[in-house]
Amino acid sequence: MVIKQSRRSVCGAALLMALALSVGMGSAAALEVVKVGSTPGVTADAIEALKDEAKTQGLDVQLVEFTDWTLPNEALNNADIDLNFFQHQAFLQNAVKERGYRIELIGLGLLQNIGLYSNKHTTLDALPVGAKVSLPNDPVNQGRGLLLLQKAGLITLKNGDDTGATVHDVVGNPKRLQLVEIEGPQLIHSLADVDLAVVWPSYFVNAGKKEQAGKGLAYSGIADTYYAMGFAARSDRAKEAKLTQLVQLFQRSPKVREVIDASFDHNKNLYTLPWQQ
Repeated sequence: MVIKQSRRSVCGAALLMALALSVGMGSAAALEVVKVGSTPGVTADAIEALKDEAKTQGLDVQLVEFTDWTLPNEALNNADIDLNFFQHQAFLQNAVKERGYRIELIGLGLLQNIGLYSNKHTTLDALPVGAKVSLPNDPVNQGRGLLLLQKAGLITLKNGDDTGATVHDVVGNPKRLQLVEIEGPQLIHSLADVDLAVVWPSYFVNAGKKEQAGKGLAYSGIADTYYAMGFAARSDRAKEAKLTQLVQLFQRSPKVREVIDASFDHNKNLYTLPWQQ
């Protein structure tokens, strides 16, 4: 009798264990995949930091890194990824205008300053006549870089504070600066060859030069959400539950905030969390 009861107990325990395993496997299978495209640096690092927390909420976040600023929108438009996180509204509007994408921002993630940096000079006054200055080659970020050069008193633009300025709109250039147009992610690498470069501070952290992020010779403003990077989705999926859930998780995550803060060397002057403004 005791033996029979013991066997029933063992069988019951085995059944419970099998059910538990089944439930566990079912939970794992129930994870919804969200592929997020980004570029190396603080945006990609922040997505990476979100992965573990997202799994507890039923999302399998998969980071897809791109090395330029064109492919993330191409991949999103072609449904190869679900979201991208690397661009601000100004950049996206230009991409939509040029390529006809049906893509829109569904939530903000980070507003980072841009700065003027130099490996050769410690002040802007020290820039020689004919100095080489590298800046982004894409229309939107080039305009932002030119506005910063104007703010620093180095150039004058034809249309004042127009965000769409290009190198062809420079009408005042007393030091005869040579403006060198470079792909955005490569600007930090140009510092060895130019006198001054427009660079995003987080790129220094990503390159293992965290202390240099706070050594810009001038910075842009940090309060304009027009230049805040956000999560972009295809317009036909803009309200999809798992995508809005991911954005909300990102904005609430302490781990994400820690990673972003570290990326800017804990210098609150270099970035803003725009959804808090």
